[in-house]
Amino acid sequence: MKKYISLFGLLIMINAANSQNGKVMDTIYANEQMTVSLFFPDPIRQGVTGSSNYAFSFNRERAQYFGLLQATPGEESNLLVVTQNGGVYSYLLRYSQKLEKLNYFIDNSDSIGHERTGATTLPHQKMSTVDLDTIPNSDKALDYPKLCAQLLRNPRPFDQIKYKDGLTISMTKSIYYAKDVYVVFEIENGSQIDFEINTLNLYKVNGNNKRKSSYQELLLSPIFQFQRPTVVLMDQTVQFVCVYPKFTLGNGEKLMVKLEELNGSRDIAVKLKYRVLK
Repeated sequence: MKKYISLFGLLIMINAANSQNGKVMDTIYANEQMTVSLFFPDPIRQGVTGSSNYAFSFNRERAQYFGLLQATPGEESNLLVVTQNGGVYSYLLRYSQKLEKLNYFIDNSDSIGHERTGATTLPHQKMSTVDLDTIPNSDKALDYPKLCAQLLRNPRPFDQIKYKDGLTISMTKSIYYAKDVYVVFEIENGSQIDFEINTLNLYKVNGNNKRKSSYQELLLSPIFQFQRPTVVLMDQTVQFVCVYPKFTLGNGEKLMVKLEELNGSRDIAVKLKYRVLK
């Protein structure tokens, strides 16, 4: 997280100078079927996107000049890249089913400025600090959209199910892959009222909640979320994937899912007991 704090500080400086220049950012289009390649004039040091439905990957162990971009359907976002020599590059990102360009060769003149001296051209920036926390920090960041999409195309049985007030939440056994754990969730809204999601959290729990002194809940924070909705319309069923860092369950430990409604009381909590699949 610390490495994103300094980068977020850079974003603040660029935004602060936004009124000084009106240059329009170039737009890069991407989707989940094709890989878009970006070649920079200097090796990449940092790269972040403003939304988790865009994945930008590059070699973090051995500096290289190119990065790879993929996207899943969603609103437009932006990409910020800092190269080894301090050059700053910024682009708008949009999802498109049809891609007319797969390779971008970027010149030094495309830089919006230098991280030490500030911006020379000032595009409009839009980035969420919350989204920064969900950016995969693995060299295989590009794999997340592909693997999640594959899980939804080839679903496993939902064998953990909870029903309440016309709502049903289901989940598959956790799937272990490349030091991460993938969980497919399904929410079915059989009621006549739309369900706005406030939170959906996964916990490791230990002990009995009737004996408060021995009861513990440990929140498992996702590192990537794929097609997670903010609202489930009435008579609608949605599926999505959450990716978590590898975890194990000790003796007496269980998993618990809590689904809470925004501006409502239709909250669901269910405890689960099962092993992680490999």
